[in-house]
Amino acid sequence: MAETLLQFNDPLTGSDGNTYVARVCGRAALDGGWEGWIEFVPGDGSPVLRSRRETRQSDRDALEYWATGLTPVYLEGSLERTLDPPRHSEPVPLPEPAYDGPAPEPSRLAHTPEARAVLDPFSVYVKGEELLRQELRALNAWHLKNIIRAYGLTDLTEAELERLPQADLIERIVLAVRTISAAVSS
Repeated sequence: MAETLLQFNDPLTGSDGNTYVARVCGRAALDGGWEGWIEFVPGDGSPVLRSRRETRQSDRDALEYWATGLTPVYLEGSLERTLDPPRHSEPVPLPEPAYDGPAPEPSRLAHTPEARAVLDPFSVYVKGEELLRQELRALNAWHLKNIIRAYGLTDLTEAELERLPQADLIERIVLAVRTISAAVSS
């Protein structure tokens, strides 16, 4: 059951020109805490106004303590929020989607920006094919697959690529780099 916890003596003047006496009210919430609001009693005898919930406290004593700390400025702000509550605009209807689902998954590997290559096989190949092989042998299969993905060096599916051993990955990289480099230089 709601109760008045504190009534202020000094009247407030609202933006509507009326004077009001503020009082803090509260009640026990369903979860055991207490919620508080402010009621504004108009001096002209018109209906009492009430704010939205101003606070939520752990118990009645905490709510009463909160009420004793309210300043005239806070009360004026609460009165103005009560007299002129925020208006919520009507939601703008969203357009219908252009498609009934996402784009289909590609059947072959494509350049994926998330694949991070630890080395550029083309810049190493310029220094020599054997140096490229040596550098690739120092990498694990995961890095080799990322080089293949990042540079689009195969037309294998992801599942086919995952099954290749390290030696085959190295050979695919070297062959692809050699082929692409020869085509670019011709």
